[in-house]
Order: sequence, then C-alpha cells, then structure tokens
Amino acid sequence: MANLLRWWQQQFLHLIAAVIFYTVIPLPYLQNLDFQRVACFAPMMGLMIGSILGGLDVGLNYIGVPSLTRNALVVGAWIAITGGLHLDGAMDTADGLAVGDPKRRLQVMMDSATGAFGAMAAIMIIILKITALTEIAENHYLVLMSACGWGRWGQQMAIACYPYLKPTGKGAFHKQAIRSYLDLFPSLFLLLGLSAVIWLIHPQKLVLAVGMVLAGSVISVVTAAWFNYKLGGHTGDTYGAVVEWTEALFLCVVSSF
Repeated sequence: MANLLRWWQQQFLHLIAAVIFYTVIPLPYLQNLDFQRVACFAPMMGLMIGSILGGLDVGLNYIGVPSLTRNALVVGAWIAITGGLHLDGAMDTADGLAVGDPKRRLQVMMDSATGAFGAMAAIMIIILKITALTEIAENHYLVLMSACGWGRWGQQMAIACYPYLKPTGKGAFHKQAIRSYLDLFPSLFLLLGLSAVIWLIHPQKLVLAVGMVLAGSVISVVTAAWFNYKLGGHTGDTYGAVVEWTEALFLCVVSSF
C-alpha cells in the first residue's frame, strides 16, 4: 500500500512538472521536481490545454462574440498559455530549413533572432488555425482537445523514433523519457479514448470521431518524419514545430468533415 501511495505521489509530481514545463499556468513552488519525464505527459498536457481553450470558446460564444473574433482570441490564448514555446520552435525551424546549406541549418536555428521565414511560418500557422476553427461549426471543445493532444503525440513520435541532433540541447533529456515506440501507446490509447467519448456522446458523429483518429495519427507521423528527412534528426525546435504544424493541419482536415 505504501509503495502504491509513493507511486501515485511521484506521478502527481511528474504531472506538476509537466504543467510548469509546457505552460505558463502559475503553480505553487515545489521542491525537488523532476523534469526528466515531462515528455511522457505531453499529450495529457495537450488535453488539458485544449479543455481550457474549449472552455474559453464556450464562454465567448455564450456572451455573443462573433465567430471569427472568438476564434482569433482562442488562438491567441493558445499561444499565450504555452508561452509561445512551440511556436518559437516552429519559427526557428522555418528559418533553419530556409538555409540552402544543410550544414548551417542547426546553426541558424540556434540564433535567437527571428528571420523572415520564421515570421512567415508563424503567420501561416496562426491563420490556418483561425480559419479552420471558423469553418468548424460545432464541437469546438472536443476538437481543440484533440488537436492539442495529437500535436503532442507527434512530438512523442519524433522523440521516440528519430535521433536527437544536439546532445547538449534543451530537448535532449526527452530521449531518456521516451526510448521506443512502446512508450507511445499510453498516450495513443488516451487519444483514442477521447474519440470514443465523442462517438458515445454524439453517435451521429462517428465519421468525425474516426476521422480525427486517422487525421491525428497520420499527420503526427508524417510531420515528425518530414522534419527528420529534412534535418536528419530532431532538436527541441523541431519538437515544437511538429506540435504546431500537427495542430494546424489537423484542424484543416477536421474542418472538411
């Protein structure tokens, strides 16, 4: 019994560490937090972030905020709640990929200054998210949860399946938490469960539930593989890029259902 209680306590502390690492949500200071396993909780953090955004969307809709304005505010909150962590990675990655010489790409990505291609990537991601949400007439709450969840499952896919290019980089420790594709299954089952809930609540939305699973899994896998193909591996920046592009493309696909 004591061992079980200790295990739950450890998991709770890992969860708190993940909230602190992936969001700007203020939490009381706790000593001896271990951030080494936060990547294991990334999709769970996605569901939490998506539920917060969904609640904001419901509230804004209730007070009569027009659809386009409401979705712009939701996407703005989406960036704010993560502190721009993933969007910054997407911008740095875009700047790196714009360099013709593959040997200089990592060096450019390490530069804190944002270039033209990084700015354009950020603008494109934000526009895609706002317009796709505007085209999705209902179920924003569940769709936002799914988008954030699958985006971070794509990050886990990149961590598990591809080499990390900078052993001393800011994302290197994630490789110790997720070592193989077997570590992807808990989060995958969590996301499958979310789609099952959608189907149970709305039996007529079977196509949406199945479509979200297919879109989320395929886009996550392809996005992680594409950045690996372009760079020969991943960095902390590309982990963020995988999250952002998976979220944006997922919403674009779901908007067509």
